[in-house]
Amino acid sequence: MHFAKPTTAVASLALASMGLMTAAAVSAKEVTIWAWDPNFNIAIMKEAAARYTAKHPDATFKIVDMSKADVEQKLQTMLASGVSKSLPDVVLVEDYNAQKYLRSFPGAFEPMSGVVNYAGFAKYKVDLMTIDGKTYGLPFDSGVTGMYYRKDLLAKAGFSDKDMENITWDRYIEIGKKVVATTGKKMLGIDPNDNGLIRVMMQSAGRWYFDKDGKLDIKNNPALKAALETQGKLFKAGIVKPVTNWAEYVGAVNKGDVASITTGVWITGSVKSEKSQSGQWGVAPTPSLGIAGAGHASNLGGSSWYVLSGGKEKAQAIDFLNEIYAKDVDFYQNILTARGAVGTLLASRNGKAYAEADPFFGGAQVWQRYSDWLGKIPSVNYGIYTYEGDAAVSAQLPALNQGVPVDQLLDKIQQQLSAQIK
Repeated sequence: MHFAKPTTAVASLALASMGLMTAAAVSAKEVTIWAWDPNFNIAIMKEAAARYTAKHPDATFKIVDMSKADVEQKLQTMLASGVSKSLPDVVLVEDYNAQKYLRSFPGAFEPMSGVVNYAGFAKYKVDLMTIDGKTYGLPFDSGVTGMYYRKDLLAKAGFSDKDMENITWDRYIEIGKKVVATTGKKMLGIDPNDNGLIRVMMQSAGRWYFDKDGKLDIKNNPALKAALETQGKLFKAGIVKPVTNWAEYVGAVNKGDVASITTGVWITGSVKSEKSQSGQWGVAPTPSLGIAGAGHASNLGGSSWYVLSGGKEKAQAIDFLNEIYAKDVDFYQNILTARGAVGTLLASRNGKAYAEADPFFGGAQVWQRYSDWLGKIPSVNYGIYTYEGDAAVSAQLPALNQGVPVDQLLDKIQQQLSAQIK
């Protein structure tokens, strides 16, 4: 599932309002940052800036909160026009868009190779921001995936926690049928027109719409074929509750209408929002496609911070990102506890917050498990046309759910994408 979260209107937020600037610093040059989501990315960036200014009192920040669509539109328009005067020093870029910006606008972003120790971050995250031996951006949060399941409902169907560990999607379907027969609850909710779960399945096998060289990889892509076949089998098995939006998706979980959910770790807060279900949930690795090269770790979503080469304060921006996001392990404990943000700095998983047992999940070390899976996510090339790939796949989902052979759908996806990316 990959519904977009609601965002607020444009609002410029300076740390001066938080009392974090001294009188002497008022005239200092500001590092301007663009991002979206006031309760997640913006709040986390404000925390990062506060930690930096505590040691560098002359540093000031202007953190601009926009909708994700506005950030992308403004960045695209300004880079395409060549007018860099109004660009920020730092911008948040969704991982799926990283290659598009880096390849479409060479020289627009500042490489940080030689400054940032990229070996300390999850490899899949670093690979997607590396071009021709140079690495751009500071890796931020992950959409590492896992399976959340209702322990009580699974137990009624005769399954234990052990039965949910490292299973294939075919086994998941078998379990789901017994859950439906025993409890009357569906196994999961899916928007029939959304391909988020297909993306999860595909990346878990180390494949994408494009190969490592960025060339179209559709017709002879075993992971995409298996993912489409699996989604078709989920519906055919009668274990899916169809949903049409984010509210229905989360509602199916909170109301107890479904026994499990497989998606990004960012759903944790929504799962835990139904306090009456505390102790009834467990987590397990993402089911595997069961084909060659398929594993139990994947990703859905995630973003990173990029420094614009034309930024007036790019030197300080890089120093700030490197000091806080690449080295401050305690910072990652704070944002995990306060915001549910799973960062991709691998050292952060050794912190106290990651080791905490969560009563809501029966005392499991949920964050520790997700951080372990994070290091196993396969690297793929999201390329320049991921969203075009999504559109081509989504266009065929109604036919998939009606039982049209997957090979025919792959042909149509290939045709649509080939025409779009010429």
